[in-house]
Amino acid sequence: MGRLYIQHLSGEKIYKCKFCRVDSASHDDIISKEFFGRFGRAYLMRNVVNISIGPKEQRQLSSGLHTVNDIYCSSCQQLLGWRYEKAYEESEKYKEGMYLMEKERTLKDGW
Repeated sequence: MGRLYIQHLSGEKIYKCKFCRVDSASHDDIISKEFFGRFGRAYLMRNVVNISIGPKEQRQLSSGLHTVNDIYCSSCQQLLGWRYEKAYEESEKYKEGMYLMEKERTLKDGW
């Protein structure tokens, strides 16, 4: 295997993986803080970095049926949340291509 490429984010407010402290997302990419994941509160994010994406699976969520991919920290492989691949209800289509990051699995840096 080659070397692991880690992207460092600029800005004052950065979310990091709780387990290895690698940059994961910028506060500027938050769409909503009103989401819930497996571990409680979560953020809907426009973009995340330093992740690997798991296989697609259909999951029945509180907002309906979605096709999602779990996302993992590319450094330590801890589960961070999921990516919305497809929403089946018209009112949920805005989530497609977005990421849900578990608040419990992240740290705030620069606040």
